[in-house]
Parts: sequence; C-alpha cells; structure tokens
Amino acid sequence: MTMSKFMAFTGTVALLSSLSFAWSISGTITSEGSGRALSGVKITSFNYAGVESTSGADGTFTISNENAGLHSAMVAKAFIGFSNNIITISGVKAQTITMSVMDALGKVCASKTEHNIDGFMQVDLNKTMAKGAKFLRINADGNRATYQIGKTVTLMKEGDPLPFLQFSLEGYQNATYQAKAEVETGVFVKMAKASAQSSSSKKIESSSSAKVSSSSVEESSSSAKIEQIIVDCAGKTVKPVDRQNMDVTVDGKKRTFIMHVPSAYKGDKPVPLVIDYHPIGGSGSGEFGSSPYKAKTDPEGVITLYPDGTGKPGGMGNGWNVGPCCSNDDDVKFSYAMIDKLKEIACIDPQRIYATGFSMGGGMSNHVACMMSDVFAAVAPAAMDLNKTNSAQCKMSRPISVINFRGTNDPVCRYQGGDSGFNDGLNFLGAEGTFKFWAEKNGCTGSPTKNSNGCQEYSNCKDGTKVVLCTKQGGGHDYGDASIGWPFLKQFTLPASFVK
Repeated sequence: MTMSKFMAFTGTVALLSSLSFAWSISGTITSEGSGRALSGVKITSFNYAGVESTSGADGTFTISNENAGLHSAMVAKAFIGFSNNIITISGVKAQTITMSVMDALGKVCASKTEHNIDGFMQVDLNKTMAKGAKFLRINADGNRATYQIGKTVTLMKEGDPLPFLQFSLEGYQNATYQAKAEVETGVFVKMAKASAQSSSSKKIESSSSAKVSSSSVEESSSSAKIEQIIVDCAGKTVKPVDRQNMDVTVDGKKRTFIMHVPSAYKGDKPVPLVIDYHPIGGSGSGEFGSSPYKAKTDPEGVITLYPDGTGKPGGMGNGWNVGPCCSNDDDVKFSYAMIDKLKEIACIDPQRIYATGFSMGGGMSNHVACMMSDVFAAVAPAAMDLNKTNSAQCKMSRPISVINFRGTNDPVCRYQGGDSGFNDGLNFLGAEGTFKFWAEKNGCTGSPTKNSNGCQEYSNCKDGTKVVLCTKQGGGHDYGDASIGWPFLKQFTLPASFVK
C-alpha cells in the first residue's frame, strides 16, 4: 500500500466492543420430547475460558463475555479515528494503551505506548513515515483488537472466534450450539433425554496415590548433565514479527499456522520453540490472542506457533485428530512439518521444543506427548485429559515430562473423567487417571508429593522426567497458569540422541 493511498481515508469506528471481543447469546432451552422448559441447564463455552451461565425457571438463558477482562475504568464512548494519516483514540480510560501499525507481513512500522490514559492518544504516521502500513493493533489493558486499514478501517475477526457452547443437564444428553453472530437473541435449544444405556455418567476410578508400576528403570535428576547440540544460526532469515501467516503442505493439503517472533529474538543463538494448540471451534489466531504463555516466553526470545486445526462434516468445528470426533487430518504429521519449517528459517534449539494448549488443544498437547516424544522436550496441557482412544495408541519414544492443569468443577471436560456426553467416541481418563497414566508411562516410583506450587508431583521418574497435576479447587474450564507452566517446561531438554 502506498503512502498516498493510505493518507486518503478518513473514518471513525467504535472501539470498546472491539477491544472486549464482546458477544452475547440468549434464548430458551426445552426438552426435545415434551417441549417443557428446562431450568438449571449449565451453559459453558468450549473455546472461551471461564464463561458460563445457567438457564432460569422458564428455560431462558443469557451468556456473554461482554465484561471479560475489561478495565473497570474503561468507558463506553470510546472511538478510534483515522484522518490525514493521524490515528486517534479518544474517550477512553486505561492504565496502558499500545498502538502498533504493521505492514502486510506483520512487521511493526510504528508503535506508541502511553500509561494512565484519560482522554485520548495519537500516532502521527506522517512523522513516523510508516510506509506500507496495512494493519493497526490496539492493546488496552490486555484487551487486543486488530484492524485492517484500507478504504475502510475494519476489525479483523479471525482473531476473535465466535463462541461454541455446550448445554448440560443431569438426565439429558449434552447439546451444543455454534454462534453465528456476535449478538444473538431468540436462540432455541432442544435437549434429548439420556437413554438408560448412556455412558455419560460413567466415572473412571483412579487415585493419585495408587500404586505405580515400578518396572526396572534408571533414575536420574532433571538437572543431570545432557549433551548439548551445536546449532549454527548462519543463514536463518527470520526476524522479529508480531504475527506472520505461514503454511506447510501435509498429505497434499495446505495447513496453516501463525508464527510469532518476539523482539527479544536476535537470531544469534538458538531459542526454544513453543507450539500452542487452540480449543475446539477455535483458530490459531484466536489462541494467539488468548494464550497466557506468550507474555511469559516473549522476554526470553522464545518463538511461538499457533496452528489451525481442521474439522469434519457434521463435526464440532476446527479441532484436532485426538479421537474419532473431530478431524480426519494427520495432526502429528502437521506438527512435525511445522517444526521442520521453523528449523529451516529460524535459529531454533532442537532440544527445547515444547507444546501447550487449552481445552481440545490441551488434548492435542497430551496427544503429541504420546506420539512425538522424540521431538518435544515437555508439554503443558490445560482443561482436557487423555481419552481411551489416544491413550490406547500411545507410542512413546522415551519418557517425557508433563504438567496438566485441571479444575475440579470443569463442566466441559469433567475432572473425574468418563464419557464426553456427545456420542463422539471420547471417553476421558479423568484428571487423576491421566496423572497416573503418565506416571506409569514414565516409570515413576513412589507416591506423588506436593511441590512448591501446591501441585501434585511425581519426581522420581525415569531419565529425570517429572509428572505434575495442578488442580484448581472449584476451578472451571480454564487456561493453565503460565507462570507455573513455562518454568516447568523450560527446565527440560530433549536428549541429543533424539535430535534428527
């Protein structure tokens, strides 16, 4: 885009709802057979953490995230204006606002941060000479929105997925609803009664203190000396970029992902790589905006990837092939391809590659621990456990360290495990069942103990690995705690013998 074309537009768009990624859905829930209004139905979201509601006595419900993450002082009449190449935000109160202007590849052309804003702030592109500016990103107190600048200023929605809702009530089959717009009213949901043969109430009996198989293994400390691979950074072309759309071809199909290279990356020494998998119905762009890990890894120059899952006809939206429900594509092969691509263009430490994810993304990061322990040094899943399908297929090349984050009141992936309730073939091991599974796979001995973060930990495991379960009492369907997850991940290194 030339500077003259960029200067030609004048316009104003509302700011606040964009920054809050607000959506609201209301409607009525009834029994499919009798048409009776259903009260007490629990409504949660697969792809928005911590959002929930309950239907009233007349079966009506409203669920939204309109107030999620907003600074209490932020006012409703906030606007962004673009005139004569000057960007202005007015009518807003916030502790911190950052405006960044980027080119088509996501490279920041100009950026300005101000604190304790009460009124307005401006970026004068005439002074900064931000040629080629195509995108405007605004971050106000952690609430982020991205706009495309052209003949109009348009909010980019790919980073703001619409909610995918779950409806659950004892005695009824779970129901789902995929939102079609940011604001919907009059949504009508029917729930079918559960059959007598339904397995949705089954529980997997397990105990975190259960005896773990004590097969003959060699034990060592996680701090044991590990041979370091020498990485030549010469010829690696990647430069810092907030977000860059990337793709690889897997089985003849184009698969896409976002690459984020923080400003702390200099390209003169190898850095860790983190792959962050999104929830069902989500996207790499949505995970990029929601994941708590980037804030912890950016200061250390860590490169992060946010891949896009795929769906299947009649499925629940874009997800991962961790069972029969959600995708027919080979996501393990896709993950290998992404890593190979990054090794070509960036100075990646092949011994410090990690995975994390939320909801089904947590299921995928558990899955790659099974299927890709020859590449990942450790994983940190959240809000989803292993299920019988992928645990039965678990083919580990070596022991691998795992930290799982779970909430005891998670209404989407129940803490105690069991059938998903969607007749999708997913039957979860439960939080403690998954904890025990990983302890057995890693040859851990003894009983778990409480570590300094208050999490249960098996620390006496083969090859210095650790298995940890961080349980939030009363917690729901939430992201993991990156302030615990990232320090855990980065202490582990892939043995040199596995580096290809």
